[in-house]
Amino acid sequence: MADMKGRTAVVTGGGDGIGLGVVRRLTQAGAAVVIAELDEAKGRAAEIEVLAGGGQASFISCDVTRRDQVEAVVAHAITKFGSADILVNNAYRGGHPSRFEDLDDARFVASLDINLMAAKWAMQAAYPAMREKGWGRIINVGSLNGVNAHMGTADYNVGKEALRALTRSVAREWAPFGICANVICPAAASANFKLFAAHQPELAASAERSNPMHRMGDPERDIAGVVLFLAGEDARYLTGNTLFVDGGAHINGVSWVPDIFARD
Repeated sequence: MADMKGRTAVVTGGGDGIGLGVVRRLTQAGAAVVIAELDEAKGRAAEIEVLAGGGQASFISCDVTRRDQVEAVVAHAITKFGSADILVNNAYRGGHPSRFEDLDDARFVASLDINLMAAKWAMQAAYPAMREKGWGRIINVGSLNGVNAHMGTADYNVGKEALRALTRSVAREWAPFGICANVICPAAASANFKLFAAHQPELAASAERSNPMHRMGDPERDIAGVVLFLAGEDARYLTGNTLFVDGGAHINGVSWVPDIFARD
């Protein structure tokens, strides 16, 4: 396990799913973690769990579509723990599938706000502290949706692919300052996937069957360990990359089609 003692991480959407798995793995490795979460009950529960296990964590309520709240999260990390060494931009908000011709501007812009702008604000807020220390790790959570061009989620696909482009640009510009920026594209049995499976069990089962490993990844055991690696010293020469933490799901693309396209 990587030694994260003396490091401070900010994890957005840290109260559930992949975010919670990342919080657990980072704190188990010795990092202090700021849990930025919109759902207060989940954020508090994650903080209590870490503290009860002897780790260091602090919950702060955050709507990542508001720049002032995102900046406040980074400021809280520096005030509470003395630094902001690791930034994991994980928060997102799902939605119902929509055909592109029916996709209105409000939903499209909202997706850019949460998937792109939130990460932009967080990275800009964390940059001064990282540059001063000459060390930083940024891990942005992308999606296979954009890579494989999933149908029905064009707004989400665009937001996540824009985040990948932004991450590569940041990696290039900030590399001289010891700051590494990478993306992971996971396939995980997160809370959102489980909700999706409850509403569309056949489609979810098809998605799992199409995965070369025939399953979705465990947020903590399969996904968070890769984040832990990227956050550590062993990833010091790795930047501007996309790691597909997906059981090989990106290899053959996606064969399943949402019901909203059945009429075609």
